[in-house]
Amino acid sequence: MLLQWWEQTVIVFVFRCLYHPFPLLSLLSRETWNLNPPEVRNAQLQFAGWGPQDQQLIFIFENNIYYRSKVESRSIRLVSTGKEGAIFNGLSDWLYEEEIFHSHIAHWWSPDGARLAYATINDTQVPKMELPMFTGSPYPMGKEYPYPKAGEENPVITLYVVNLNGPLHTIEMRRPDDPRIGEYYVTMVKWATTTKLAINWLNRAQNISMLTLCEATTGVCTKVRSGVRLIRNEEPLFSKDGLKLFFTRAIPQGGRGKFFHISMSVSQPNTSTDTLQSITSGDWDVTQVLAYNEDNQLIYFLSTEDGPKRRHLYSADTFGSFNRRCLSCALADSCGYISGSFSPAGVCFSRKVCTYCVSKLESNENLRLTLDSMQMPTVEYREINMDDYSMCSRYKCAPVDGTPSGQTVSERFVLDWATALVSSFGVIVVRCDGRGSGFQGTNVLHRIHKKLGVFEEQDQKDALKFVVAQVYGGYVTSLLLSGEESPIKCGAVLSPITDFELYASAFSERYLGLPKPDPRAYTMANLAHRASRFMDKKFLIIHPTADEKVHFQHTAKFISQLISEKANYTLQIYPDEGHFIHSEVTRQHLSQSLVNFFEECFRLPESVIEEDLEEEVEDEG
Repeated sequence: MLLQWWEQTVIVFVFRCLYHPFPLLSLLSRETWNLNPPEVRNAQLQFAGWGPQDQQLIFIFENNIYYRSKVESRSIRLVSTGKEGAIFNGLSDWLYEEEIFHSHIAHWWSPDGARLAYATINDTQVPKMELPMFTGSPYPMGKEYPYPKAGEENPVITLYVVNLNGPLHTIEMRRPDDPRIGEYYVTMVKWATTTKLAINWLNRAQNISMLTLCEATTGVCTKVRSGVRLIRNEEPLFSKDGLKLFFTRAIPQGGRGKFFHISMSVSQPNTSTDTLQSITSGDWDVTQVLAYNEDNQLIYFLSTEDGPKRRHLYSADTFGSFNRRCLSCALADSCGYISGSFSPAGVCFSRKVCTYCVSKLESNENLRLTLDSMQMPTVEYREINMDDYSMCSRYKCAPVDGTPSGQTVSERFVLDWATALVSSFGVIVVRCDGRGSGFQGTNVLHRIHKKLGVFEEQDQKDALKFVVAQVYGGYVTSLLLSGEESPIKCGAVLSPITDFELYASAFSERYLGLPKPDPRAYTMANLAHRASRFMDKKFLIIHPTADEKVHFQHTAKFISQLISEKANYTLQIYPDEGHFIHSEVTRQHLSQSLVNFFEECFRLPESVIEEDLEEEVEDEG
């Protein structure tokens, strides 16, 4: 672990090390300081990072947070309740990292560096999952970690703010009483000002959310908004004084249901009165709010106004009639999927007009020439009209995902294994966004609530010829392969979910509810009752044995059912590999295995080839 700084420029390297000293190096004087606090012995450094002011630094050992105001200062322990595998301070546990925050970081600096907000995640009551490790020793060893499955005890999260100026003072952020919330998740934390913290709370059923503004000095949280099915975890945008708040919420837009649009909440100073206004509207979604320019009173955002598969950059007035403009539509012929990044203040670095010639540092010309020289897939977009909605599809070989609220059909540029497969092997496959997918209105989005597996099979059938899939895509692939009168000949799945009772609580319960007292939604979604339908299929199951996200237990239980039904399957495992398969050798082996499987699957029998040749000879004669 090495942290470096050079005057005002800071470079941070963060990774995990075992039982070594952790020095800080000054690039100016070459002087070094060790991070190890005196009470820590032979411990793993879990995190280190700079604060927003000068040389502020926090680091985490044994799930406890330490602070230094300067690198040469002594270490101050901010919290001491940490316990390995049980109580996490400033870091996410497995569930929060994978399903909620999508980050291992669970602490947030105030803009002026005077305070640090952090989460304490208590997994004491969460059941443990053991991952067996089969190689490296004569006897297999296991690694335990908290993993809440559907209906099991969830982690308990508490938010604190510690004052770093003067004597340490820690305040708990208290959620307003709301009987609808009960057991909850914290899905978003963001500083609105130097003393106010925005926090989003979500009930365990994930159908009621509440956004609050909390006073860091007292811990009192005031409700800003609450609603049903506002499950987007995006950060709101604040004006500098914290009085204006911009966020997206689902607003009715006619027959296609609700779409996510920007709302502006304005607080009046020294009063509890807020006004709420909708800035955008239409049967399209605002996908991301990017920046707010206070001088010009402009909000910048990305939206699907030009079509669900596209993203364009827009600006809108935050006053008057809220006029909006598309800033990137002129690029639509060459680029239909735009992303945007703004400076913190939303203004240019310099307001002066520069008359000097500026050299072009990087034009990516070599990259463009290299790409133009390669054989790329031809991609066609179609809209498939169903009974009561339209489904977007993209003709190209691509892995099936189909994760609820996700999107697989877009004009976003990507080069991946599927691109290489299409270019090299001449196959055609369809990727489609059916019922349950995002950015087509809430009528489509919420269609699969408590009905996982009911609509996805038919929607994919209308578009796919053969499939290769992972996780939820693996689940959908298995549905397709086992469907009655299914046209699918073969399918490969990687780490498939086969039983949602065995999967992470936050994901399974979001779409199926709690498995008790009514387990019917889980029973209907379970693949076990379809095991007898794999008799005449070519079915490849691939699963790393140390998969920490979708445990090998899914495959083991499903295979037991396949065996009892005398169904056909092929199993391929990767010993001690995790979900994301980091080994390059293993990844290459996986790609080649899939290629071999589908080549064999679609190879015509010799008798058919001979008959075709004979017919050609007869036609020529």
